[in-house]
Amino acid sequence: MSRQGPRQYPPRKTIPQPKEHELKTIIRLAALALALSLSATGPALAQQAKKTWKVGAAVYGLKAEFAQLWVNALKKHPLVKDGTVKLTVFDGKYDALTQNNQFETMITQKYDGILFVPIDLQAGADAVSKAAEANIPVVGSNGRVNSDKLLSYVGSNDVIAGAMQAQAVVDAMGGKGNVVILEGPIGQSGQVERRQGNLSVLAKYPNVKVLEMKTANWSRAEALSLTENWLTAHAGKINGIIGQNDEMALGAIEAVKAKGLDPKTIPTAGIDGVSDAVRAVKAGIMASVLQDASAQSQGALDVLLRKLIGASYKPRSAMWAQYGAAGLQWDDGAARAYNIPWTPITLQNADALLAQRK
Repeated sequence: MSRQGPRQYPPRKTIPQPKEHELKTIIRLAALALALSLSATGPALAQQAKKTWKVGAAVYGLKAEFAQLWVNALKKHPLVKDGTVKLTVFDGKYDALTQNNQFETMITQKYDGILFVPIDLQAGADAVSKAAEANIPVVGSNGRVNSDKLLSYVGSNDVIAGAMQAQAVVDAMGGKGNVVILEGPIGQSGQVERRQGNLSVLAKYPNVKVLEMKTANWSRAEALSLTENWLTAHAGKINGIIGQNDEMALGAIEAVKAKGLDPKTIPTAGIDGVSDAVRAVKAGIMASVLQDASAQSQGALDVLLRKLIGASYKPRSAMWAQYGAAGLQWDDGAARAYNIPWTPITLQNADALLAQRK
């Protein structure tokens, strides 16, 4: 048996390497092909990458005009209008339990963030804590809640407003006489803080006495009925009326008229700057200060979006430029509280405010 010799292999072929100018051509063609591919699929990729943020606005109640102004302004935020924010508004029906249940719904449905206008300073804290446990940021607006889990608060300082309205009534009374105070829902931050502002001013005037101080729950109808009772119980003795919001002040004015009295003889003040109150200021039968619903709701959404989107987010609401000269700064959306200044309603600005709502 013969032995075979070593196996023979064909000579290895050398793969020719492209020359430099050929290599540049290959790179250019590859880059062109990639660019064409991206241009064809880019819009689809961009659409896939675009994030829609699911945001809930939990508002204590939607019957009164101020809450409606707040919600309507929120819907006009640029990123709500262009669909970047999918907004759902929840009517709390002036009930803390209802608001807590709405938070449960938003947590279960995995909302990205929540804007909270609470009915109760204390009860709302539990809802905020539950959202925080689910890693859902909450920004408060218009009303405060006692919780360190709240991302931020965008609203106005109600102590200041309470002091402003009480001072207006006392000045119109000449620093002496009897007043009645119509309060908001007991336990809501607006009621708590506006009362503080009211009483801080009245304490400076020993000749001013508070005859009555009860809640009318931000309601014009309740205030009308309550004031009618007071006007009967204290006939001829009520010299001024402090309504902790405009709706109640307007209800009180209706009661005064129903008793056949001239409302100009009983100075009355409210807070918020709702449309009927602006008209009453023009008529000389009421004083009020504007609580800027648009700045509150749109500013709150800006702060929430800064948390969700990150440092690249730039605020879209015009309120930052509007109040910048008054000291309200964006501060990269990281401040714990943003207090929007109050604006007294006057004959000079009344028509402009009404025109904005047409």
